[in-house]
Amino acid sequence: MEFLLNRYRNLSVLLLAILAQLALLAYQVKSAQDVRLIRVWAVSAVTPVARLIEGGRGHISGFFHDYFYLLGVRQENKRMKADLERIEIENQYLRAQLSSADRASALAIFQSTSQSKTLAARVIGNTTDSSGKAVIVDRGASDGIQKGMAVIKPEGIVGKVVDIFPHAANVLLITDPSFAAGVVSQKNGVHGTLKGQGQSTVMVDYVQNEQTVDQGEWFLTSGDDLIFPRGLLVGQVTVVRPGDASKEIYVTPSGLQNGVEDVLIVLQGVHGTITEAPLPNQSVHLLAPPPEPDSEAAPSRQPVSRASGVATDLDRAIERYRAIGAAQNHKFGDKSSPAPNFNAPVEEKPKPVPAPNP
Repeated sequence: MEFLLNRYRNLSVLLLAILAQLALLAYQVKSAQDVRLIRVWAVSAVTPVARLIEGGRGHISGFFHDYFYLLGVRQENKRMKADLERIEIENQYLRAQLSSADRASALAIFQSTSQSKTLAARVIGNTTDSSGKAVIVDRGASDGIQKGMAVIKPEGIVGKVVDIFPHAANVLLITDPSFAAGVVSQKNGVHGTLKGQGQSTVMVDYVQNEQTVDQGEWFLTSGDDLIFPRGLLVGQVTVVRPGDASKEIYVTPSGLQNGVEDVLIVLQGVHGTITEAPLPNQSVHLLAPPPEPDSEAAPSRQPVSRASGVATDLDRAIERYRAIGAAQNHKFGDKSSPAPNFNAPVEEKPKPVPAPNP
């Protein structure tokens, strides 16, 4: 190194002198913008480095800003998700409460219009039987429940009491293979025996092949079994075909279609009558209001007149639903229509006074 400095000493001194001279000239000379040339050179040399440093700082700052922003968004998403889950749970609870209130209201209306003396009960569990065709209700011997009493709903029959305890009872559902009850077809008046199949449908046995049973026809209780009062809904025929010894008739039970949660236990049954009036396919509160008797648009074929009084408990409930809905301008089947107050009294229309004979 020392050899190189000694050898190129003169050249090095010359270069340093030239650079010093250029620096002095740059310090003294100004550009057209009245800026010293040395300052222009310094700024030009520093600008790329400063731009690179500033770009890196911007990227790093943006990265941390986005990172903390995403952390905040994540926390907000967790909070919103928790709120959504809470709202969903509240909605499920409110829907369950509303459904329970609707069932209780329907039971109360049916109970008030029924001639039979009934007691409301709630299902509190299922039996340990593998078939699961029996339930436990919260009414027992202390409430006057006895073995063999009928268990029903406004939509149809449910089963019968087979075991009683002080504060509970075991109810055998109509779908149980050991269940049997006397039934009669609503249209043709054909008698048979309802039997459970361990499935969602039941069958009607002991109907001769020569007897007429139509698909879609309703079966009602006949009262022959001395358990169910005559005239209660059982279900609608879904399959009917000739068999080897008797007809094969399968019925969908109307009382079990919407589940079994609230029921009525018949303490003292009163038999009704069987009419040929059309029956609802589902819950009676979904029926539309009936047309006026003097309406010209009414169909030519009318149901059997009930002017002299409602024949069965179901008919009385239907008439009361219709009257309350019509009085409160409720459209049955329309979810946007406000729910009617079924506890409101129904004003009876005054009967026309006959004109005096001249």
